Amino acid sequence: MEHDSVLRFGEVPETRLDEALALAYLAFHTTPEDDAKRKHHYDTLRECARVGAYDGDRLVGLMATYDFTLSLPGGELPAPGLTFVSVAPTHRRRGALAGMIAELYRRLGEANVPLACLWASEDAIYGRFGFGTSTRGFTVEIDSSRPLALRIEPDGRPLRLVAAADAPALLGPYYERTRAERGGRMARTEAWWREEWLVEKDEEDASMSPPRIVALGEPLAGYVIYRTKKDNDGPGLVRLDELEADTPAVAAALWRYLASIDLTQKVTAWGRPFDDPLLHFCADRDQVRVTGVVPSLRVRLIDVPAALRARTWAADVDVVLDIRDGQLPANAGHFRLTAAPDGCAYEPTDAPADLSMDVRELAACYLGDTPVRELVRASLVTEHTAGAAATLDAALHTELAPHTMDGF
Repeated sequence: MEHDSVLRFGEVPETRLDEALALAYLAFHTTPEDDAKRKHHYDTLRECARVGAYDGDRLVGLMATYDFTLSLPGGELPAPGLTFVSVAPTHRRRGALAGMIAELYRRLGEANVPLACLWASEDAIYGRFGFGTSTRGFTVEIDSSRPLALRIEPDGRPLRLVAAADAPALLGPYYERTRAERGGRMARTEAWWREEWLVEKDEEDASMSPPRIVALGEPLAGYVIYRTKKDNDGPGLVRLDELEADTPAVAAALWRYLASIDLTQKVTAWGRPFDDPLLHFCADRDQVRVTGVVPSLRVRLIDVPAALRARTWAADVDVVLDIRDGQLPANAGHFRLTAAPDGCAYEPTDAPADLSMDVRELAACYLGDTPVRELVRASLVTEHTAGAAATLDAALHTELAPHTMDGF
């Protein structure tokens, strides 16, 4: 089909936020239940950077970015998080999304921001723009109709309930310390704690209780955030939103607590890290079942050299990478990666490649989630020099699996 109009891409001013929200609600087939929820969306969008697609003066596409900071192995970087990505149904397949992403990449390049990230509502869309799945998690279901069987002794220190109003001050410093131990974790402001983690009414399921917070230890050694749901026809449900623990014994105490809440017979949790010790210290895997794997944070390497230099490396590596990047040509070509625990160099070279890959695959490996060797076996990375993938995997290795819980 031929279209007479040409789309243009630019800023969405604050004066057009009502129009932008209407477009987002249209695209996502939703209407806020009350004025408070709409105000929250409005205030969130006002605080974000915004890109629009315009047909004449009409807004037909929207993209916004949160101002996030993402933990990396050994460091952190700014990593704007894409949200409110919407295209009017009348303007699909006309380049609106591609144009907005190109405008975003241009802005990030000018600002020297090396990463962007997102959670995808439709998995197939964003790979073609260079986003790779950089953290994953598993969902778990516990039969709590009987005591949770454990192979280790839980930490015996007392548990205490924490009021939601007091939680950011208590949990915030602990979370900030522990997030540095894993790649893929967002820094949280007090507003993010209150508006995303501790909001009284759950946006996904209004029948859930307000958030409950239980802490262990003085000083704090671990905590859980969870909600409960009553079933009028039978025992209720506990939904774990977050569990953090200094040791397996602390984690065991918190899991045992969740599985012992009166009038409930099931605990569910989504997005647990791949190296969660629960799966090892539970005594009955029929009682603790993995029910799925969740692709979580997608990362886009905007400036590959800057991104690689910002993280630490577990072992020496000297390989030549042939990188393909259909949107950002500066990332494409042959580059020699020379890295060691004390630093990293990444420079253009005419040398033949040891490994060839798309920037999407490099992003999947970047935080330490997906081994390069798995991508070689999947024919998504080509190994020209035997052993090059294993050598790069050793350098990319992290002690703890990357993990993301902050959906957006």
